[in-house]
Amino acid sequence: MSEYPDVKREDFKIPSGMEKKIIILALLMAILALIASSVGVVGAGQRGVLLRFGAMTGIIKDEGLYFKIPFVEQVVLMSTQIQKYSALASASSKDLQVVTTEVTLNYQLEAGKVGEIYRTMRQDYEHRVIQPFVQEAVKSIAANFDAEQLITQRPRVKADLQNLISTKLAPLGIRVVELSITDFRFTQVFQDSIEAKVKAVQQALEAENALKRVGFEAQQAVVKATAEAKGLELQKAQITEQLLALRKIEVQRLAVEKWNGVMPSVVTGGGPVPMLDVFRP
Repeated sequence: MSEYPDVKREDFKIPSGMEKKIIILALLMAILALIASSVGVVGAGQRGVLLRFGAMTGIIKDEGLYFKIPFVEQVVLMSTQIQKYSALASASSKDLQVVTTEVTLNYQLEAGKVGEIYRTMRQDYEHRVIQPFVQEAVKSIAANFDAEQLITQRPRVKADLQNLISTKLAPLGIRVVELSITDFRFTQVFQDSIEAKVKAVQQALEAENALKRVGFEAQQAVVKATAEAKGLELQKAQITEQLLALRKIEVQRLAVEKWNGVMPSVVTGGGPVPMLDVFRP
């Protein structure tokens, strides 16, 4: 017995015209969904790896619009832009000092090898190869240098590290663009010893400069004294008997010129001699 006896089944029946419209609308939506699932876009700086039922097809989609078979094919996007990986790596130097290095690696997937990269590593290449390779390379390179050399020869350390990582990643289709060593951290005991050594070197340099300055001043004094002695020798060499006689004549002439005609009160055994100040004007 119906709960609502006054309501008839015919009241819920969809008119035939409306039913056709609903079916047509559903078909259009299904067609649009099918078309939408068969079209996609590979963005700038990307490549698309085409899969068929999850298996590699060897086809790589370039940037732009692409078509695929709905529910059968799938396109996985792989970035070919420059990417950055940063990590801390601990190692021991040649003289067994513990050093923590902060490394920043800029890398890029080779466009022609994104299919092989996806086949072997999917999109987890950073965790699978880049991270362990960087850690291993830092330990290998740090063992070739003393702790002090890691600081004083930093450009060489960087070049060796970058070359080693490039050699390991290049066969996998990953190109190293640039590697940077942003920091070296040592134990506090080693840092204190470095600071003490630097201070000692500075003090030794200051003492050496002071010694050089004293030596230079002494050398200048010797040169000056030598020059003065040579000057006196030259003057002595120039004093001859003829020069002394000439100076005596000049003094007598000045005395005569300055005499005022008055006889002096001082008389010697040889007769009166004028006592004149020949240097008075």
